[in-house]
Formats: sequence, C-alpha cells, structure tokens
Amino acid sequence: MYKVLILGSGGREHALAWKINQSPLCDELFIAPGNAGTELMGRNVTIDILDFAAVKELVNQHQIDYMIVGPEAPLVNGIYDYFHDHSVKVIGPSKIAAQLEGSKSFANKFMKDFNIPTAKSVDITKENIEEGYDLIDKQKGNIVLKADGLAAGKGVLILEDKAEAKRQLKAMLEGKFGAASQTVVIEEFLDGIEFSVFVATDGKDYKVLPMAKDYKRRGEGDKGLNTGGMGAISPVPFVDKKLMRKVHEDIIEPTIEGLKIMEYDYKGIIFIGLIKVKNKPYVIEYNCRLGDPETEVILPRMKSDLMELFVAMHDGTIKAQKVKKKKKTAATVMLVSGGYPEAYTKGKEIVIDSSIENSLIFHAGTKKETNKITTNGGRVIAVTSFGKNHKKAVKKSLKSINKIHFDGMQYRKDIGFDL
Repeated sequence: MYKVLILGSGGREHALAWKINQSPLCDELFIAPGNAGTELMGRNVTIDILDFAAVKELVNQHQIDYMIVGPEAPLVNGIYDYFHDHSVKVIGPSKIAAQLEGSKSFANKFMKDFNIPTAKSVDITKENIEEGYDLIDKQKGNIVLKADGLAAGKGVLILEDKAEAKRQLKAMLEGKFGAASQTVVIEEFLDGIEFSVFVATDGKDYKVLPMAKDYKRRGEGDKGLNTGGMGAISPVPFVDKKLMRKVHEDIIEPTIEGLKIMEYDYKGIIFIGLIKVKNKPYVIEYNCRLGDPETEVILPRMKSDLMELFVAMHDGTIKAQKVKKKKKTAATVMLVSGGYPEAYTKGKEIVIDSSIENSLIFHAGTKKETNKITTNGGRVIAVTSFGKNHKKAVKKSLKSINKIHFDGMQYRKDIGFDL
C-alpha cells in the first residue's frame, strides 16, 4: 500500500486520480494543486509545483512513496533529478531526457542520431534569420514554424503564405512565445493524418498503452487557432497491425535503444505524436508525459491497474506487465471558456446535472468556491463516453454536455470528423 502524490491541476490529473484511486495499491492519494474534480478522488494541496523545495516539504510531511508528474514543466525543469537521492519514487524522465519535449532542436538531433523518421528541419535564431527567410522562400507547400521550447501546446504555426510566415518567424524570435521561441525550428511539412502512441518504459523495456487521436484546432473541421486540445478518441480506426508494426520497429524500439545508449534515466511515459504519410509513420513530436485530453480517453480504456504499472516502471520490471484494454471506443469532448485559446474570463459558475449517467466527467480548469464550482482556466471540463465506434461515443458525450452549463461555454461537435 502506497501514499501517492499527483502533480498538476488539469483533466489529465483528474483522470490519473480517478484511475489510481481504483488501485488496491493506493492507500492515500494527494493531488497538488488539483481542481474541483480531483478533490473527490483524494486530498488537494495548494502548492506551486515548480517550487521543488515546497514539493519536498509536502513529500516529507506525508511520507509520500510515489510521485506521478502530470505536466511537462516540472520534468523539463529537473524534478526527477532533484529527488534523485530521496526515498520518494518519481515517475517521469530525468532533466536531460525530458529535453525530448523541452527542446524541438534536441529531439530532432536525437531522431537523426538514431535514424528515427521525422521531418527535415533547420534551427533559426536572430543571428541567422536571413537563412530562415531564404528557407521559407524555397518551401513548395505549407511552412511549419515551431518554437524550440515549451509553449503550452500553442508554439506550432502552419502557414500557407510566405510573407506571413516571415512575419511570424520574426515575431517568434522577438518573443511571441517568450523564451520558448528564442530558437525557431523550420520544418518540412508532412501531409497526412495524425495519431498518438503512449509508451510506458522503465528505461530498458516498454509497454504500449491505448493509442489516441486528439484535435488541437479550436474550430469545427480543424479550423482556427491551436489549443491544448479540444477532444480525443481512442482507439484510432486507421491504425492497423501493419502500421503498428512499423511504429514499433521504426520508432518505439530505436527510441528506447537511444535512451539506453545515451544513458538517459527514463522511468515514465513517452508520448509520441505521429503522422501517417503514405502508410509510413513519422514522428511530429515527443512529449515526456501523458497527453491532455488523450489521458481522458486512454485511461478509461485500460483494464489494467495503472499503479501496478507505475511500480513496475520504477522497479525495472515492466517487461512482465500486461496492458489489458477495453475493446469499446472512448471519446472525449472538451468544454472551454469563451475566448479560449485567447483572452477569457474565469470565475463563471458551473452547473452539472446529477442525472448524467453515461459519461465520465473530468474536471480541468475548475475550482471549488464554498458551495459552488467555478471556471478556473481555458479548458474547463472533459466529457468522456464509450460507444461501439467513435461516432456513437461522441454522440453520448454531446448528449451529456446538454446537462452541463457555464456562461460562455463552447465546444466542438465534430470530434472524429476526419475518420
């Protein structure tokens, strides 16, 4: 029996808390800082998760056995290394391994070194901006600009107009995404359909969790601005055994082998964003943790004990684990604040009808205030449902959404439209 701490406050963390709470291995569950939903699963503790000394104090006070790190920032900032000599077991990669997400340039070099298929790319800074302009002029199709560092899922621009691409390159290098875009990676545009694979690893062996496809664009039909994610489905209908074999052989196995060769500590989840181009998988990005809102569809589809898997990750015994999955499709639809991903207002009261039965409600940007729940972020609630296929699952979520309300509430009705 373990005392477990989950770091984070989003829909991913509520889904993690919901799943871990079902494990007989979990004795007591803490979530820092959590939200109005995680409060029902364990004990919320208000701290700054980037203040590692405060996290350590919390860990010591409650004698925490396992720390599950939800978001990327603590991992990229080195929380695994900070607790390296501590008794608490941190699920996540070391600081250097987390650069697979923390730096697009680092990830691209890693993939090049280990022959992992990805888009061709060039790093651009203020010093060689003219080279960037020349590169844009030479592009035949869409132009892909990526902030090198962390930009909360919003640091990627795909542009058709070359003049606009040059303007955006200049704006990014001048701080459009803060320090994240001091270096901008210009990438070859890959035309295909995207999906995500989640790999649990102990640094030597791995197991694949349910896969997912998420929808980043704000508007119907994948139009509008990039967001942190407006919905997701799992499994992915177009990923057959042949394609999955290529994912294992060309991408997952060389990634794990690369971690071993480089001697990077990695006891956690590798989230691999992929694109299928003419039936061949290419890596778009690595993330060093579970995705959001993908977690809200992949964990409900897992029959296996997640805490058991985390223990095996840390102990180096993941090879002996079995990941059992439900056959049904799960779909989640994200309810967002009006104006998101740009300016929006917090503090709107949320009303959730207690008669909702056929969906799981995962809180994201929510807050408990005395006797009411209010909005506390851009992405507010994820509504997850099961069905024989993605259309039926989405339909169930949309039916449940009719029983949820807050001022300015918006969502996409077309999750899975391209399948």
